[in-house]
Amino acid sequence: MIVITKENFKKEVTEYKGKVLLDFWAEWCGPCKMTAPVFEELSEQYGSIKFGKVNVDQQKDIAAEYNIMSIPTFILFEDGVAVKQLSGAYPAEEIVRFFGIY
Repeated sequence: MIVITKENFKKEVTEYKGKVLLDFWAEWCGPCKMTAPVFEELSEQYGSIKFGKVNVDQQKDIAAEYNIMSIPTFILFEDGVAVKQLSGAYPAEEIVRFFGIY
């Protein structure tokens, strides 16, 4: 699991060849706390995908660039391009199904 910041965003996400799933979250967010263990579990199960977390309070520029209006929000990037976005707290099975990360 990688902590994504404005300093490493380009290298870890937009220049990365492959899939990256980002979790946009904040410390004060109850639903984010509920989904944190789910996201951690997925990162351990799906090694072919890079998983990262973006704290929206600390990384406001990234959150603004991707129009994050509610959290948690998950964005799947493929070869540096955002291809799918899901907002809300969901169980692991729903996240896997929505993003097609089998």
